[in-house]
Amino acid sequence: MPRKTKLVENPSTSSGAPRGTTVLCVRRESQVVFAGDGQVSLGNTIIKQSARKIRRLYDDKVLAGFAGSTADALSLFSRFEGKLQEFHGNLSRAAVELAKEWRTDRVLRHLDALLLVADQKHIFLLSGNGDIIEPDDGLCAIGTGGPFALAAARALLRHSKLPAREIAQEAMQIASSLCVFTNTQFVFEEL
Repeated sequence: MPRKTKLVENPSTSSGAPRGTTVLCVRRESQVVFAGDGQVSLGNTIIKQSARKIRRLYDDKVLAGFAGSTADALSLFSRFEGKLQEFHGNLSRAAVELAKEWRTDRVLRHLDALLLVADQKHIFLLSGNGDIIEPDDGLCAIGTGGPFALAAARALLRHSKLPAREIAQEAMQIASSLCVFTNTQFVFEEL
């Protein structure tokens, strides 16, 4: 009997869930900057121009940004903030505990999002697979425009003396010119 082949839609073009974003973290010297665009897309349609994908947590000492399903990300923000409270602002411990819970919990492991979190000392990328990645160079980006923003930020960091905020702004501008799921309604948060 022939096997049936199931066609899987490209998530960036399916009409099921909002997709597409760019969130970038840049650390230069003692400055940490998060930048996020404001576009939310549903399939091929832009449904919101001014979404806030970045949050300040734990008495404004931690920055967090998300890519993926908005409802899932908001749930993760809440859980992550709880972990920060539980571990008195220790970002590393909170990240490890959230990643462990996210990977093993029956409900959480189905959440479709990535979190990017940072304080003055650390930057972490967290996923539902239990990944906790700390970048080597003080740069990290997530979302469909993330690779564009990361490449631009890396070049600017290496070949300019621009401060972190200006690197983030220029990198996001470049990403928005290349990624159709990234707009120029940028939000910045700094530590």
